[in-house]
Amino acid sequence: MSKYSDLSFASERSRRRFLQTGALLIAGAGTAQAQTQGEEPMLRIGLMTDLHYADKKPAGSRYYRETLAKIAEASGQLAKARLDFLVELGDFIDAADAVDVELRYLKTIAKPFAEICHERHHVLGNHCVDTLTKEEFLGTVEQEKSYYSFDRGGYHFVVLDACFRSDGKPYGRNNSKWTDANIPPDELEWLADDLKQSNKSTIVFAHQRLDYEGNHAVNNSPAVRKIFEESGNVTTVFQGHSHANDYRQVNGVHYCTLRAMIEDSGLANSGFAILEIDTRGGLKIEGFQKQVSYQWT
Repeated sequence: MSKYSDLSFASERSRRRFLQTGALLIAGAGTAQAQTQGEEPMLRIGLMTDLHYADKKPAGSRYYRETLAKIAEASGQLAKARLDFLVELGDFIDAADAVDVELRYLKTIAKPFAEICHERHHVLGNHCVDTLTKEEFLGTVEQEKSYYSFDRGGYHFVVLDACFRSDGKPYGRNNSKWTDANIPPDELEWLADDLKQSNKSTIVFAHQRLDYEGNHAVNNSPAVRKIFEESGNVTTVFQGHSHANDYRQVNGVHYCTLRAMIEDSGLANSGFAILEIDTRGGLKIEGFQKQVSYQWT
């Protein structure tokens, strides 16, 4: 990845969007000179993804029980930031063979997560609704809907749910394959209408990836990207699922894939971030442990 990532756009809308979102600065590449230096952020948002908590032995690079220690360390860092709200981008828990066991996983990790910040938002991941239904997961974390939007500090935020099979049926009770992730027609219609109703700069939170086509991506991601681009307001998408740091800019929209907290043993192998939005719309992602830091100016 180059020090600065910018693209040429064919349309006037894309050129306008690029002027809004600007260039990407990677940590250590001159961020000290950014225009946001010395300013108090308008919003501070905690971000983490793919915690995969479960009370079971490690499997491959996933150390399920260590998530409790990793979230405790993250809590200490995030508490200092005085967050406006906190978002986890899916796969909060890992799969279990029985509903009561998976609910126990969820209640165990939900408690320390809730202690970090009063306002919290959960994006559904495929493992969140493996054995559990969406209603069971959402009821336990006290969240009304799986996809919705809200405004804070002059920004519009959208939470998406791609945990639907290609036939439109929602994930739950072991009825799905992780590669068959879709945003169904009624959610697409809602998304397009929601973005039309707002003239604010918009940030989207998703679990499965929306920046490309592949196993970790939403099957109909091109249709979702088209809605983003036609709205002219979506500047940034934060997503998880593929467990590694990644960044792409597609037709003027920033797609930032965060590093999974679950991967590898030890606190040094955790990953989480604080997103700061300044009064002029600049975005700074301060990454901790294995999470990469970025800045848009």
